[in-house]
This record gives sequence, C-alpha cells and structure tokens, in this order.
Amino acid sequence: MQDGLQDLGTIGYALAAALYGVLAVLFATLWRGRLEGGRGRIALALTAAWAACAAFVLGGSPWAQLGYVALELARPLAWMLLLIELLKPLLQAQRPGSLVRPLLLGAAALLLGAELAPQAFTAVLPGDWLLDVRIFGHLGFAVGGLVLVEQLFRNTRPELRWGTKFLYVGVGVVFAYDFFLYADSLLFRRLDPQIWAARGFVDAMAAPLFAVVALRKPDWSRALFVSHRMALHTAAILGAGIYLLVMSAAAYYIRLYGGSWGSAMQLVFFAGSLILLLVLMFSGQLRAYAKVFLSKHFFHYKYDYREEWLKFTGTLSSADPEAPLRSRVIRAIGELVDSPGGILWNRDEHGSFALSASWGLREPEGKLEPAASPLVRFLEARQWVIELDEVRAEPELYGGLVLPGWLAGLPRAWLVVPLMLHERLQGFVLLARPGAPRAINWEDRDLLKTAGRQAAGHIALFEATEALVDARQFDAFNRLSAFVVHDLKNVAAQLSLVVKNAERHRHNPAFVDDAIGTVAHATAKMSRLLTQLANKGAPGSEARSFALAEALTEVVELSRARAPLPTLRGDAAGLALHASRDRFVAVLCHLVRNAQEATPAEGGVELAVRCEAGQALVAVRDTGCGMDESFVRDSLFKPFRTTKGNAGMGVGVYEAREFVHALGGGIEVASRLGEGSTFTLRLPLARAAGAESDMREIKSCER
Repeated sequence: MQDGLQDLGTIGYALAAALYGVLAVLFATLWRGRLEGGRGRIALALTAAWAACAAFVLGGSPWAQLGYVALELARPLAWMLLLIELLKPLLQAQRPGSLVRPLLLGAAALLLGAELAPQAFTAVLPGDWLLDVRIFGHLGFAVGGLVLVEQLFRNTRPELRWGTKFLYVGVGVVFAYDFFLYADSLLFRRLDPQIWAARGFVDAMAAPLFAVVALRKPDWSRALFVSHRMALHTAAILGAGIYLLVMSAAAYYIRLYGGSWGSAMQLVFFAGSLILLLVLMFSGQLRAYAKVFLSKHFFHYKYDYREEWLKFTGTLSSADPEAPLRSRVIRAIGELVDSPGGILWNRDEHGSFALSASWGLREPEGKLEPAASPLVRFLEARQWVIELDEVRAEPELYGGLVLPGWLAGLPRAWLVVPLMLHERLQGFVLLARPGAPRAINWEDRDLLKTAGRQAAGHIALFEATEALVDARQFDAFNRLSAFVVHDLKNVAAQLSLVVKNAERHRHNPAFVDDAIGTVAHATAKMSRLLTQLANKGAPGSEARSFALAEALTEVVELSRARAPLPTLRGDAAGLALHASRDRFVAVLCHLVRNAQEATPAEGGVELAVRCEAGQALVAVRDTGCGMDESFVRDSLFKPFRTTKGNAGMGVGVYEAREFVHALGGGIEVASRLGEGSTFTLRLPLARAAGAESDMREIKSCER
C-alpha cells in the first residue's frame, strides 16, 4: 500500500477508534441503560478496538494482525446480536426464532477457524474455494445485518421511529460498506486497499448517529413493534444483488482510472452521500411518495370508475325532498369508502367555515372553523385527504399539522376531505370510520379528492341559485314597494285636496260628508298597506347618539297593545348608542312582536339589558314555541323565509341582523322547540367626546 494511502487509512481508523471509544464510555456512564444496555456498549467497544487494531496494522504492527482478524468477525457479530435482541418479540413468535443465535454463533466460529487456521480446511476445500468461502462468509454477515435492520424498521411502530431510525441508519451504514468491500473482493478475488483504507472514515461518519439515538430515545421499550408476525421481506437481498452489480462496475472503473489518493477520497464522499440517502429513505414522506408511485405504475386499479362515478352523480342529483343537497354531498362522498356518516363545513360570507349539514354522525361542539386555523390553511395549501389516525401516528407526514380541539370529542372521526373549487377551499367533509376496518391508499385519496371537487361545484351552483332566488325576491319586493309608493302618493293627493278645500267649504255639510268619506277611504287604504308591509318601521334617520334606557322604554310602550305584555329588566342608565334611533326602535319592536306572536297570552316576553366589555347586550326572551336547530341555521336569517306563512314577509330578522352588523355588533340566537327563544344583540356603546364621558361609560359597565 502506498505511503499516502496508508497514512489516510491510519487517520480514518484512528478517528473511528476515538469516536467509538468515547461513545462506549458515554454509554457506560452518562447514558447507562440506553442502546439496549450492555449489548450496545459491547458493540461500540468492539468497534473501537477493531478500528484501533486496523490503525496499528497500517502502522506496521505484526501483533495487531491477529486481533484484527478476530475483531473483523466479532464486530459485526456484536451488532447483529444487538439487533436480534431488539427483534426478540418477533423471534419469540416464530418456532425457528430460537435457532437464530446458535446458527449465527456457529457460522462465526467456522469463519473464524477458516481465517485463523486455513490449513485445517484445505483437506476438504481447495485453497481458491476456501478464499471464496471466507469472502462469502463476511458477505453473508453484511447481508444478514441489512436484513435485520430492514426487519426492525418495518416492524417498529410509526410513532417510535423518530427516536430509533438513526440507530437503523448507523448500523445500516456499517453493514452496507462491509457488503460493498467484500462484494468487490469477491469480484476481483482480493481486498481492494483503497476501499479498505476509506472504511475507517465511513464507520467514523456513522458514529454521531448513535449519539443522536441516545439523545432521542433515552427509554428503550420492548413495545416497539407493530405485530408479532415475522415476515422475511426480500428488499434487502434484492437490493444487495442490484448493488453488487452496480458496485462491481464502479470498482472496475476506479481500478482503471483512479489514482492512489483520488479513489479513496471519492469513496469517502460517496459514503457520505450514501448516509444522506439512507437518512432520506427513512423519511416518512419519501416512503409515502415511493409507495404511491409504485402502486400507481405497477398495480391494477381497485375501482370500476364508470360505476363509481355514475353512483356518485346519481346520489348528488337525487330529487329526494327529505335529503337536502348538502346532506347528499356527505352521503355521496362517504359511500365511496363505505363511510356511514359525516359532517360538512362550508365557507360562509365572512370567509370562515361553518357547519352546514350532517349525516349519520353527531355534530361536534365546534361548529365554526376560522379561515386562519391550521386545518383550513393545510387543506387549502396541500389539498390532501387527511387520515386522522395517520396524523397522530406520523405527524411528520403532515408537516406537524395541529388538529382542532373539537375532533377529540369525535372518536369515530376518520378522514377529512377537502372540497376545492378553482384552487380555493369551498368547504371540507369529515367522514366517520366504517364498521369494518379499512385501509386507504393513493387510489382512494385520488378518488376522494376528485369527488370533492365535483361536490364543491355542486354546492357553489346551489348557493348561486339560492342567491339568484333571493335577488329575484328582492326584485319582487322592490316592485311591490313601487306600487306602495304609488298608492301613498294617491292617498297624499286626496288628503291634500281635502285640506286645500277645507277653508272654503268647511261649513258645507256635503263637503264635510265627502271629506269624511275621503279620510275613511284613505285610512282603510293605509291600513291595508300597513298590514301588507307588516309595519316594518320607519326607514330611519341619520345616526346620532341617544340614551339606551329611553329607547328601550319606548319599545316596551309601543308593544303593550299585544299580549303577553313585555317586561323590561336590567339597568341601562348611563348607556348610549350611536345609531339611527328610529331604526333601532323598529328593529326591537319587530323582535318583541315576533316573540309575542310565538308566545301564548299566559306566557312571558322579556326585554333585558346589560353591559359587558364595552358593549350593550340587549336580549329579547320569550317562552313560546321556539324553533328547531335546522331552521335557525339554514333559514332564520335569510330573507323571505318565515314560519308565519302569509302573515309575514320574512325580512324582519334579516334586517335586524344587517342593522346590527352595520354598527359593528353581532346577533346571537338560542332556541329550543317548546321552550322558547332568545335573541341577543351585541351593540358597541357610543364613545362620547371627553374623558369624563368615557369614564362614566366604563363605570356604568363595571356596575
């Protein structure tokens, strides 16, 4: 071996000896009990001793040769025994599992005898064959170690891989380079000095990974594994064969064109890139992408898409009056994956996502998901179907997605399907877990995403139709208003004519009779108009500050003509609003009148007021018939929706909400069938000029 290459190898093995020696000391003192206790310390110590012997061999020490030959077998054997100990729960479930250690130790003893006393085997095997057997033995140890690493990774629980995957990468690097070294030796029937010299650096680069394991996984547990079945996967053996062919070509190229230093350094950098590749291969996201790629291109489809799409479209377009469109959307998407129920959230006019329908699944407490929530942002950015069990088991796949708190109250929650419309999130569907366990793959996810887009288009078309119907009803209302204005003009003209002629004909009995008839006719006509318009109140005047107590008293007085008589409760003294007083009174009169109409005469209607956080809370309560939850959610605040039949126009509550929102406040409704309703108006208090006025309002709220 050339002097430069010898010096490079000595440095690499000395560095590996130092790193593994420090790790062995740390695991024996500060990190005692980690890395499976004594077996991990023994493997680290033997690796340090092996690297030290290799450095002395390069330095020309003859006595180190014998120690190196023994440790060349003891080192991989120690690592394999550590991996077998970790695999003990799987091996105990298999009958041949108890034979693994004896077979491994027997093979190691035979190989050690062939290394130290080859003359004992020459009577049975020719010298050339004995060399091949020895190389095959080391190659078998390397492949066996890779198989054990693969088994550990495949059977480790997904949530525990974060703490253990660097152990698998570190041991895998050691065995992978051993495989490369002895595969090249098998091809060229001699140990390549450049590959062997670079081996110390490769093992040294794997050493920090074991320190990461100790820091990430302080408490080792035997409950690492997914199941108690042992299935030998051929990926490691198949990969070893492919790797053997590739590396043989690489070794041949290096032998022809490499120099004394260049080839060794190339191997060092190659090993570094190999370690990086192994780390990436242990990444959950990369595995998921690879799994989807292989399934898409090498397996048959599981769905008959013609049948599925016909069934999906048929469910969406069903004319069943008992199943509204939004409920049919949940059902159509759920039937694709055998889900028995779900809940739909849809984007509202403020950009948030409100619960709009449910089918076969209990509604959660959280019925509004803000547009800025992590769930909404993730769905809009990634457009993924979220499997909730997978998020909890492998959060790294979803970039650390934080699930809403209300999901914890839904143990049957399974999938979240985004409804995308032109790359914009229209809503999302939460599906319930099917009765029989079902795993979903890339094909299920693609089908659900496509169905979600189709459903989003149906919902958008339905909402556009609703908006068009509302616009047409407003147009009809405007036309009605034009007729009303025309009639009012006629009435005003008739009364104006009476007033104009009154001075001249007031003493004429015929004129008086005619005037009385005209007034009676105008009165009747105005009464009909007022009845038709349901007395919605004055359009309002300009906004100004007014005392809340006086306005509430006026509302009570105006509402005493109907039973049950409203009562006023609470102290509004000192509170003021800045709004149209006439419109405020009209809005409250309408709410009180609705409460009176919904409440029997022996019931109660109450107008309550209080101050909270700089806002006036005005509540209209009744003990009437109440409203069901679906009507409150779907129809109450929509114009021209009413429970009074032809007695009302259905715009009063809508106008009340628009008035309150225009002031920067809000309106809340709580209602139960047979128990009554409560409408609560949150109104911002007026801020009068001057600190003294502000202090009066603050003190009033504190009272």
